[in-house]
Amino acid sequence: MIQSAMLTSGNNSSHPMYFTLLGIPGLENSQFWVAFPFCAMYVVALVGNITLLHVIRTDPTLHEPMYLFLAMLATTDLVLSTSTQPKMLAIFWFHDREIEYHACLIQLFFIHAFSSVESGLLMAMALDRYVAICFPLHHSSILTPAVVGKLGAGVMMRGLLWVSPFCFMVSRMPFCPIRIIPQSYCEHMAVLKLVCADTRVNRAYGLFVAFSVVGFDIIIISVSYGMILRTVLQLPSSEARLKAFGTCASHICVILAFYIPALFTFLTHRFGHHVPRVVHIMFAILYLLVPPMLNPIIYGVRTKQIRDRVIQGCCGKKF
Repeated sequence: MIQSAMLTSGNNSSHPMYFTLLGIPGLENSQFWVAFPFCAMYVVALVGNITLLHVIRTDPTLHEPMYLFLAMLATTDLVLSTSTQPKMLAIFWFHDREIEYHACLIQLFFIHAFSSVESGLLMAMALDRYVAICFPLHHSSILTPAVVGKLGAGVMMRGLLWVSPFCFMVSRMPFCPIRIIPQSYCEHMAVLKLVCADTRVNRAYGLFVAFSVVGFDIIIISVSYGMILRTVLQLPSSEARLKAFGTCASHICVILAFYIPALFTFLTHRFGHHVPRVVHIMFAILYLLVPPMLNPIIYGVRTKQIRDRVIQGCCGKKF
């Protein structure tokens, strides 16, 4: 039976035809009901990000660096949430736990590549806020549409190039007969635990990518906001300071919503052996679902231009 479930490649390594995703181990009897809030969050993420993209695309006054980066972020959020949620809901509602081997690798690639892209976009948006507040007279000449496009393309290429070796190295390794993944989606470390070979190189590369991507982005974000804070505190009036802080508040909320669950998931996967599995898996799910849901809400509520366009589109009210 095991032999029939395995495919052998030309390099004498073997991989299973499929993996079995358990969903949320420990909550098997509750998964049907747990799926409903997850589904609601996914629907909000879809509607919110599609609305955001439509508003930015159809309003020429929003074709500015901040909103162009926001459109890229909305696209990334749609890819991240859609790469996991449909299969996850199928597991919870229809007990469709099997995922084909190549589909698992594709899901792994999309999750890690676009998580890197999202982190890079948050870094680019921090740079945009830094230029807008510290060099307001030169903002449009520094961050031209061409520069914004190159930053977006660079962030995308970084994610694709850094994450592609994950899939390549995993696909070249033999797997053990046990093919059960105690999670709701295919993630690099979870898949790596099923390999019957030395995975130290894979683990080392995973740590290198995580620390180089997230570490670099967090440093740039921190330095940018440090410079912003220094500039804002030097403004003469309290009204000007509050306005400057207000333009950054939405971005700070989005940064916290992304990095807090992401860092928790990353650290518990490698070092949190005493963290209950249910807690770890719930955070892993929320890490890919909460930011795509919250981002359009945060920007829709706190950004007047977007809020006004949405109200105008829904109610026909002119501003």
